[in-house]
Amino acid sequence: MKIKVMLGDITKIDTVDAIVSATKHSLRGGDGIDGAIHRAAGPQLMEECLALRGCNTGEAKLTKAYRLPCKYVIHTVGPLWRGGKYGEEMYLASCYRRTLLLAAANGIRTIAFPAISTGTYRYPKEEAAKIAIQSVQEFLLDNPDQMDQVVFVLNEEENYQIYCELLESK
Repeated sequence: MKIKVMLGDITKIDTVDAIVSATKHSLRGGDGIDGAIHRAAGPQLMEECLALRGCNTGEAKLTKAYRLPCKYVIHTVGPLWRGGKYGEEMYLASCYRRTLLLAAANGIRTIAFPAISTGTYRYPKEEAAKIAIQSVQEFLLDNPDQMDQVVFVLNEEENYQIYCELLESK
């Protein structure tokens, strides 16, 4: 199976080529998963991120992983939930699509995603999971030879259960 779900800490995953950081426009770390990734990777990640000069919502940028147990970090900016009337669904789907396209273009065959935008950006968890799974499945169908495995690494039980239930129902 090309899609897997795990409960755990994305900064400790050592079975993928890249992990995804759900970040802010500045790419400067902060709280949540992005901050944890920056702390685990070390100060060189911040230096490389500053040179990238930010990232727009729905887009993705690639860096080295430094002290993390993978090779790369792909940074993507998810949408802030504002009631679903401002293109949030389109932007969230774009995060997954652009991240996977960037990964494929750089020879990355295994990747781990967090639940993008469901923390401080308050995207409803079940809706975000549906978009994440659908976006990844569409990419894998359209590009069957580009990716060996996509792992959703979820750091809280609620998200883990939502992803498991959605994948089982497909």
